[in-house]
Amino acid sequence: MLRSLKALDGFTIAATDGELGHVRDIYFDDEKWTIRYFEVDTGGWLSGRNVLLSPASVTGIDWKDKSLRVKLTRRQVEDSPGLDSALPVSRQHELALSRYYGLPRYWAGPYLWGYTAFPMLVDPIPWDPATGQLAGQPVDEQRAEGDPHLRSKDEVLGYLIQASDDTVGHVEDLLFEERDWRIGLMVVDTRDWLPGRHVLISPARIRGLSWEEKTVRVRATRDEIEHSTEYDSGHPPESEAVEDLYQRTVRPAPEGGDKAMRS
Repeated sequence: MLRSLKALDGFTIAATDGELGHVRDIYFDDEKWTIRYFEVDTGGWLSGRNVLLSPASVTGIDWKDKSLRVKLTRRQVEDSPGLDSALPVSRQHELALSRYYGLPRYWAGPYLWGYTAFPMLVDPIPWDPATGQLAGQPVDEQRAEGDPHLRSKDEVLGYLIQASDDTVGHVEDLLFEERDWRIGLMVVDTRDWLPGRHVLISPARIRGLSWEEKTVRVRATRDEIEHSTEYDSGHPPESEAVEDLYQRTVRPAPEGGDKAMRS
């Protein structure tokens, strides 16, 4: 079953020896459309410092009690690399988190989580001060330059949806799969032109996000979105609906047209 990303707001983070704080925001990458980090407000016990935690450390989600259980101690989090919320999350900061926690370097391999399909903690990799690199790791796996493509959930919610022929609503929510933390569907609120209706769009239809214009550009017409599957929050779609939804709404592109629509 796909779950609401927005519903995780405020969830308690439960460490093995007590509470760590609450979910303040969530970061996902807009290349593989997968949740990469929870930004946690640690409240008073850590002088209000915000930290990033990976889904790799999560052992379970209690939807009834609104908590995320993690296999970390409060001391581990206390000594973790700090987060400057005023700056974008950099690849250098991700490398620091990878070294500290033993996180998978999801950007280094061919699968959703690098060299695995699911997030998992590994033995922390030591840092070689002589080379300024992760010990024993190929250079192309630890490359620190470039855009990590991490996007804030709070930033993207509310973005306008720009179809190929019109603006058709805004981003209301993102639905994710608990098994691998992949975002499977985007919920679009069409009240701007189709009152009271929420429809679903696959990230496979998304051409890109514009921070400047606060817009999500999609490979679809207004008519296609209008006839897309309606979202019922009381009956979230099953995981199998993701591929089916994409296949049923994609129309063959004209010869010489956008081949990415069929990928």
